[in-house]
Amino acid sequence: MSIAYIALGSNLGDKEANLRQALKMLLVKGLQIRSVSSFFKTEPYGVTDQPEFINAVACVKTDLAPEKLLKLLLDTELEMGRVRLRHWGERNIDLDLLLYDDLIYYSEKLVLPHPDMQNRLFVLQPLSEIAADKIHPVYKKSIQNLLKSLTDGDE
Repeated sequence: MSIAYIALGSNLGDKEANLRQALKMLLVKGLQIRSVSSFFKTEPYGVTDQPEFINAVACVKTDLAPEKLLKLLLDTELEMGRVRLRHWGERNIDLDLLLYDDLIYYSEKLVLPHPDMQNRLFVLQPLSEIAADKIHPVYKKSIQNLLKSLTDGDE
């Protein structure tokens, strides 16, 4: 079985309930949830004229291949009523595959590790809470050090 890290976010409706519902749905779909970070209030990224987000990261065990896991996440978003109106726009749920074991993977549908995670405080804060010592397979730095670089402005 593989270990994957999934980012969860919501800025519409009952944001915390949306994250809890997504986690329940992932369990029902067969993912084994090993840990979940605290829920963090965060400012919007990219498009700032929208409500603040609640973000978290979950560590899961899965026997699904990376693209099948991505499809499961996208299907879960659709089942929860996600509508994509604009890039980086409002959403009741957002599920992103951040890391899958130590895999470096490129396809039309998926890039692993997530290509912008090292620039996103709303990803690194919760990820650092549950996997501070995890080494980013591309940058060869711990999640804790990536977070420190971002918060210190030393990208």
